[in-house]
Amino acid sequence: MREFLIPGLIDLKLCFIVQGPAGDINYVANVPAPWQLDMSRECEPDMNGIFGTEIADRLARAKDRLVAAGDRTVVEIMAGAEQIFEFRLQAVAIGEGGLHYLTTIVDRSEERHRERILKALLREVSHRSKNLLAIIQSLALQTARHSRSLDLFLQKFRGRLYSLSQSQDLITDSSWRGAGLFSLIRQQTEKYLPENSELVRIEGEDMLLTPNAALHIGLALHELVINAVIHGGLLVNGKPVVITCRRHEDGDTTTIEVIWKEMLSASARQALQERENHFGSTVLERVVPASVNGTAEYVIGDDCIRYAVSFPLDPAE
Repeated sequence: MREFLIPGLIDLKLCFIVQGPAGDINYVANVPAPWQLDMSRECEPDMNGIFGTEIADRLARAKDRLVAAGDRTVVEIMAGAEQIFEFRLQAVAIGEGGLHYLTTIVDRSEERHRERILKALLREVSHRSKNLLAIIQSLALQTARHSRSLDLFLQKFRGRLYSLSQSQDLITDSSWRGAGLFSLIRQQTEKYLPENSELVRIEGEDMLLTPNAALHIGLALHELVINAVIHGGLLVNGKPVVITCRRHEDGDTTTIEVIWKEMLSASARQALQERENHFGSTVLERVVPASVNGTAEYVIGDDCIRYAVSFPLDPAE
C-alpha cells in the first residue's frame, strides 16, 4: 500500500522526515514553504541544511528524549511573524536496524489564528456581559426605588429588560459592531404600536451606533414610547411622533443628535407633568446622556414633548 499511502499523505501537505539511528536523513518529502530542500547539493540533505542551525538544534534535543520505540514529543516552531508549525517526533523500531525517528510537520498557522480570534471574542463577550449586567443592576435598583408596589416594579422592570434584550439582538446580529439607528427606533417603537406603526415617522440620516450607545438610546426610546402610549396623547390625537436623526461635524469630532417630538393634548400634558419626577425622566435626562458621554434635554411643553440627546459617534464605552 506504500505507493498509495505516501502520495495520499503528501497530498494532505504533511511533511515527512525519516532519520536513522545516527540522525542521517533516509527520506524527506513535502518540506513546508518557509524552508526548502536544496536538490542541487551533492551531499546528502541534513536538518541543518533544511531548517537552519537553531531549529535543527531544538529538534536534536527533542529527539534525544526519545529513548524507546513509541516515545513521542511535539515541538512548536514559529516561521516568520505569522506561520506556526508543529513538529511531531516519534521513535520507531525497524527490525534489526535499531531505533529510527519519524518527524511529521503540520502547519498550524490557520488554527492558531482562529484561536487568537476566539480568545479576543471571548474577552469582548466578557466585557460586554459585565457592562450589560451593570446596566441591569442599575435598572433594577432605580425601578424599585420609583415603584410603589411589587406588581408595578415587575411590570416596569420587565419592559425595560425586554428593551435591552431587543437592542442586544441587533448588536449580536451585527457581530457586535453595534446597531443601525433607524432599525433601533423601529424595533423599540413598533412593539407598542403593532397596528399604528405610521404614528412614528423617522427623518434624517441613518447611522451605526456603538453597542453601548445602542443599548442606552434604545432604553431612552423605550421610555419615550411607553409614556406616549400610556400617559401621552399618541393614540388619542393620532398625530405622529417625529424622530429626527442628525449628524454634526466639528473638526475631528462627529456628533449624533436624536430628537423626539410628540404632540400633546391638554389632558396628556397634565398627566405627564404630575409624574415628572419618575425614573423615566431620570433615564432620559441623566442615565442615558451620562452613559454615552453626551447631553440631553427633556421638555414637556404646552403642546408637545421634545427630547433631544446629543453624543459623539464613537463614545467611550
